[in-house]
Amino acid sequence: MALSHASSGQVVNLGALDGQATETCALLKARDIELMWLVLPAGKQVPSHAVSTSMSLQCMRGKVEVQLDGDVKLLEADQVMYLAGGVPHGLHALEDARLLMTVVLPASRTD
Repeated sequence: MALSHASSGQVVNLGALDGQATETCALLKARDIELMWLVLPAGKQVPSHAVSTSMSLQCMRGKVEVQLDGDVKLLEADQVMYLAGGVPHGLHALEDARLLMTVVLPASRTD
């Protein structure tokens, strides 16, 4: 689903988005921050990777296992997790899940 990125001051209705977005999409991309709506069907796995800057994962619906350096944390609806920059993590959706991912972008970015 192609969505236009939100602009400064624009309200995004996440409840409506949950029913509309059938795949992961970018909600906002600015010089210093990026918001992504992650759509993970039950059983979907995201291989371990790291983001160089701080980020958060907010579970809006469902249950997701977050693999962190040999440890597994359960992230459920209405919970949020902070990850420091450079922390390897993978995801495994135990149920159909929707997550709001917020990434702080490097200050040196120019786009």
